[in-house]
Amino acid sequence: MRHLLSFPAAILLSLSIFAEDPIHFNRDVRPILSDKCFFCHGPDAAKREADLRLDDSDAAFSANVFTPGKPEESELVKRVRSHDPDERMPPPASKIEPLNVREIEILEQWIKQGAIYEGHWSFLSLRPVLIPGGKTFHPIDAIVQESLSKRGLRQQPTADRATLIRRLSFDITGLPPSPKEIADFVADSSANAYERVVDRLLESVAYGERMATDWLDVARYADSYGFQVDRERDMWAWRDWVVRAFNNNLPYDEFIKFQIAGDLIPNATDDQILATAFNRLHQQEAEGG
Repeated sequence: MRHLLSFPAAILLSLSIFAEDPIHFNRDVRPILSDKCFFCHGPDAAKREADLRLDDSDAAFSANVFTPGKPEESELVKRVRSHDPDERMPPPASKIEPLNVREIEILEQWIKQGAIYEGHWSFLSLRPVLIPGGKTFHPIDAIVQESLSKRGLRQQPTADRATLIRRLSFDITGLPPSPKEIADFVADSSANAYERVVDRLLESVAYGERMATDWLDVARYADSYGFQVDRERDMWAWRDWVVRAFNNNLPYDEFIKFQIAGDLIPNATDDQILATAFNRLHQQEAEGG
């Protein structure tokens, strides 16, 4: 069992991580501002106080809230560190928890590094990932190993082959492997044995069924109306459409579009119309009144 770091050691470790790894607005700063500041200084104009927005970089800089490179001169830092109830942010009357030591350190380090805002993650271009050196089974292992090493942790030893195929089967299909499938994988010493198991499981009908379960939960799938005597309604055809969509690797944008408005597509197919049954997955009265 790993021992917990002592408090001083944890502080030193966190500071060393800050020194090596730049603070990123989306990953480190936005969650703090969203939790502690955006309610009064965010996008909702009806609740905004002092005509100050911290979610928008132009508005924040025009209000001189930050002094890039100089956290000690930044009004935001002065306010979150203040003990004066008339100056402190968030104000005591708001009932919002004040920033803790680590959150303040993150803001200060971010400002010291230039107080650089980032757009929404979905609009940012992907950056090439530099794979760390060293011998690993897969490039992802090297990335994970580098991150763990910064925290004084190590990867667990490679699992035995029977455990690996069991994990794969449950993750991809939700079903355990058969005794023969386990024996075949254990006996297969070829370099691409693992990849072949993954391909076989992805080609299984059970893959679509496993993936569909999460979407059915999100869509609140039910074969009954949900009111009063909760009479039956047949929705299994839509459920099977979802399973087929995953097994056929239907692109996600089409998966959503067909379910929301498949019937509005010119010359819509029966399957595209069937997909719109998604819009019926809510409670309905069936009184006939």
